[in-house]
Amino acid sequence: MKKKTPGKIKIIGKVEYHKKFYSKYLDNKRDLIVWLPPSYLSAGKAGKKSMKRYPVLYMHDGQNIMNPRTSFAGVDWRVDETVTDLIKRKKIPEIIIVGIYSTKDRLDEYSDSSKGKDYMKFIIKELKPFIDSNYKTLRDKNNNAVMGSSLGGLISFLLVWNYPRIFAKAASLSGSFYFDSEKVIKMVRKEQKKKKMKIYLDHGEDGLKEGQKMFCALTAKGYRLGKDLDYFYDIGAGHNEADWAERLERPLKFLFGK
Repeated sequence: MKKKTPGKIKIIGKVEYHKKFYSKYLDNKRDLIVWLPPSYLSAGKAGKKSMKRYPVLYMHDGQNIMNPRTSFAGVDWRVDETVTDLIKRKKIPEIIIVGIYSTKDRLDEYSDSSKGKDYMKFIIKELKPFIDSNYKTLRDKNNNAVMGSSLGGLISFLLVWNYPRIFAKAASLSGSFYFDSEKVIKMVRKEQKKKKMKIYLDHGEDGLKEGQKMFCALTAKGYRLGKDLDYFYDIGAGHNEADWAERLERPLKFLFGK
């Protein structure tokens, strides 16, 4: 897949924006971008009401996922392009994508801090109910996943770890497991029971040591490659949107693959 050059702003497919979405738990506002799959647009046309519902992928740092104009350094994840291609090739089912923009409190919201716990409550108790009420979603845990990179990867892991009855799948690309003296790795090691969830982990040259530690901590709990765990070391890759975009297909197929 060719890399998108900075400045190209055409988004493939239909998106809807929800500006300044308020959270009472965080007492702040943020924008949301919702990407709708191809058949969603045609459902209900010709006088027929479609009953079809869709899995949902919630993504952190939503400003970076499909619009280079809002993305860091002008390069986005090309989520719209990659998902569209995978759907056309019948590698994954049609899904809805919810991009959650980050705020100035990103570091605290995306970690295991008091504000991070409130951010998770915001997603579980405010955002997900809103999406489920306004879109044709499949609401069960096996059809809801979270994904992010760096600290976004850390909070994605924390969401599925703390709320496995809501989200059964998570992808952590270059997850910041070093953060707060490897607190989350230690959390996994201390857990007595294996939780029912599906986890994707990866990294490039960034976070190599901590990524491998988390992989080992999970396998020690009984998670198995190819079943409920996937792990990928992208040799030579950096810590940036362009490299995350290049390997995006793998976690999408692991989480939603047919």
